[in-house]
Amino acid sequence: MSEADDKSVLIVGGGWAGLAAGVELARAGRAVTLLESARQAGGRARRVALKTGESGHLTIDNGQHLLLGACHTLLELLDIVGVPRERLLRRPLQLHLRHLRGRDLKLTTPPLPAPLHLLAALLGASGLSLRERLAALRPGRLLARQAWQPEPDISVAALLQRLRQPARLIGALWEPLCLAIMNTPPREASARLFLRVLRDVFLQRRADADLLLARTDLGSLFPDPAIQYIEQRDGHLHLGMRVQALAIEQGRIQGVRVEDSFIPARQVVLATSIPATLDLIRGHAALAPLHARLSRFRFEPITTLYLQYPPGVRLPQPMLGVIGGQAQWLFDRRHCDQPGLIAVIISSRGPHMQAGPDQLSEAIAAELARLFPDWPAPLSRHVIREKRATFSSQVGIDALRPGNATPVEGLWLAGDYTATGYPATLEGAVRSGVQCAASIAQQSPPHAEIHS
Repeated sequence: MSEADDKSVLIVGGGWAGLAAGVELARAGRAVTLLESARQAGGRARRVALKTGESGHLTIDNGQHLLLGACHTLLELLDIVGVPRERLLRRPLQLHLRHLRGRDLKLTTPPLPAPLHLLAALLGASGLSLRERLAALRPGRLLARQAWQPEPDISVAALLQRLRQPARLIGALWEPLCLAIMNTPPREASARLFLRVLRDVFLQRRADADLLLARTDLGSLFPDPAIQYIEQRDGHLHLGMRVQALAIEQGRIQGVRVEDSFIPARQVVLATSIPATLDLIRGHAALAPLHARLSRFRFEPITTLYLQYPPGVRLPQPMLGVIGGQAQWLFDRRHCDQPGLIAVIISSRGPHMQAGPDQLSEAIAAELARLFPDWPAPLSRHVIREKRATFSSQVGIDALRPGNATPVEGLWLAGDYTATGYPATLEGAVRSGVQCAASIAQQSPPHAEIHS
């Protein structure tokens, strides 16, 4: 990219938001150059290669991600870059949460149109008393009021208290759902965001509530095909290139600095993490208000523990919840052709963050032994901690979230933290990238149609 022109777009950051923006801009006929500081694309949803023994290796993800049928933007992007839908294992929503000390909870959506499938699932849930099942209908009635939202925003815990939800129902259903969707404890999580996601999942089409699991590692699901798509349209990806500074003059972006080089650009998309974005915009007067807003974001961790059992070990279904322990969700990686590999997810903060890898592995293996006494001991264990996996979807977070445009002409933002209306999810990330690309394309006639 030796000379800047109006058709060229420089994207800083090769996570899912940056790649989504790159795909859409390349599809619109823009010349895309993407700079990624790491040695692989994918950001916080990428493959990880682990050594197992002297010669073996294991390819896993840096965190087990679950998609839903309501992830329309991501599913459309997968179609655009040529990923067959068969690469996703699709199952109707079936929540089975095993309790270490009490009653299990089972909830299954029958083949009924929305929102009747949710009504039937709640009424037919096993492991709940009649009083608890009737109480669970109150949030359902609230969801049906499409325009309603708490004013001002309140926490999910406060909303559940307002809806008179029994303590056991909160612990068995609403708290696990809140942590899975928001990666934020209910006492802090935004009720507005929570309701928005639940409405998208349960009120439009029955298939929106389907569970989608990648049959391959995350890098092969979207980053690799997206890069291929961009490069086939004369785009370029440069790995291991860290942008160190923005060049801004008279309120307009001029380019970026990478080590001793200057790369000119009239359109720059910052698809970097919040900390990296703060570093790049610091010191620019026009971006000081944006810096102040982003500085107020907090972050939540996600811990993923991979336990390798003999190949014959399997879960009764691809995903299983756990109540009453440190483990929250279990995923059987058999659908990724990794029989016997169980991924254990622990969202947000907790005592597990202070435990060492060996201590945590022992505790989780003991919980699984209690749930499945016939299982042998795991053969190997791998702990991955993403300490800043997501932004905290706290009460009032929408007021802090910026749009894609910035006060600097030609400088844009893409990332799940922008104003997508969604919490920090892969769907939120790609929505931001697509929205950003559409805004850039509107500045001059695109060569191809950008989907919305």
